[in-house]
Amino acid sequence: MSTDDKLIDFSAERGKRIHDINDKRLDEMRQAFERALPLPKVKKKAKKPKKR
Repeated sequence: MSTDDKLIDFSAERGKRIHDINDKRLDEMRQAFERALPLPKVKKKAKKPKKR
């Protein structure tokens, strides 16, 4: 049964490839949106001292 070590689960391999393709597409879309609609830079407000 040494041939069992070399068996390939094609459905699992296909799932990995599809997942990688979807991740790549998602990253491309994310980058396109960031270029088209950049998020404003959030500036930290200076804290005012509390009134006592």
